[in-house]
Amino acid sequence: MRVSQKKYSQSEGWALVHDDGVDAASCQLVLAFGSRQLLENSSLCKEICDDYPNATVVFSSTAGEIIDILVLDDSISLTAIQFEHTQIKSAITNIHDEENSFAAGKRIASLFELDGLVNLLVLSDGQLVNGSNLVSGLQSALPRNILITGGLAGDGASFKSTLVGIGLPLIEGSIVAIGFYGQRLKITCGSFGGWDPFGPERLITKSLDNVLFELDNRPVLDIYKRYLGEYASELPSSGLLFPLAIRTNQMEVPLVRTILAIDETTNSLTFAGNMPEGSYARMMKANLGRLIEGAAHAAQNSLEGTSTQPNLAILISCVGRKLVLGQHVEEEIEAISNIYGKGTRLAGFYSYGEISPSSASTTCELHNQTMTITTFTEY
Repeated sequence: MRVSQKKYSQSEGWALVHDDGVDAASCQLVLAFGSRQLLENSSLCKEICDDYPNATVVFSSTAGEIIDILVLDDSISLTAIQFEHTQIKSAITNIHDEENSFAAGKRIASLFELDGLVNLLVLSDGQLVNGSNLVSGLQSALPRNILITGGLAGDGASFKSTLVGIGLPLIEGSIVAIGFYGQRLKITCGSFGGWDPFGPERLITKSLDNVLFELDNRPVLDIYKRYLGEYASELPSSGLLFPLAIRTNQMEVPLVRTILAIDETTNSLTFAGNMPEGSYARMMKANLGRLIEGAAHAAQNSLEGTSTQPNLAILISCVGRKLVLGQHVEEEIEAISNIYGKGTRLAGFYSYGEISPSSASTTCELHNQTMTITTFTEY
């Protein structure tokens, strides 16, 4: 397995970051993570496709790009992969062509031959798709031994529209899946948060999918405004600093949910994942040191059961973490690099939701405010 990486900005053009001797004509997969504004430049995207004529070129818009130990904005992070013993297959659908997000997940998973399938890497529109239902649909069509990872595309901190696609055109509402096949391919994952809970745990008494109306029979927006104080006037963006952790008696690990929108008329909050009635919710707040430690924990979790250094790690972290960490954001990437060592290539983006099991023993979930990692090792 060989990896070549380069980055693009409007001011500097293309700059090479790493090259393990990839032959562009033999490259099978290219991952191009970039700002929505740059991905709307069809001539730039066509140039990328032309440079790798035989590759599956996957695009996703972001809330920040990761390449090596750098975190960039308004750029493209490009990773070209040349496998020696691995085959890939890709599929795409659009939420506008499906009944709902669950049906979209079920259908795109059904397009893959299961024999030899190791991992399904899923990149989805981050605004129009319900990530929780998408993951449920994927799981309904796949056996549990097939690893599902990925994330929801971003659009900086504006939350207006996102773009995902295979080649051109890039269309809002798209969902892409890449299947990896091969007996000489080891894929692992890790996921961790690092947020601190505060305040009492409350019962979700009224919700509809990802819209939360009441906690303990009280309007949730009123509760949030009371706890946020001076931050209340900045909702929904300030909600990224105060996510909710939800749990049920069936959950092995609590899930974190991020606010996407508020509705003053109904006193409700819309989250990036479902908020099922009967679950328990607790507010959380940031601790910079714990967030950075959480990223290192995610890397350590991905190495459980293996002594081999990964060739490549795809990092998908939440936009909320990026906003909280601010000028310290690269420290969570450096913490991961320190775990893997310099031989592991790092690429990824900041997202509107992360798709991963919490650990090797748990089922896949949609997460918010976590660092999730998928590692690839070919031997």
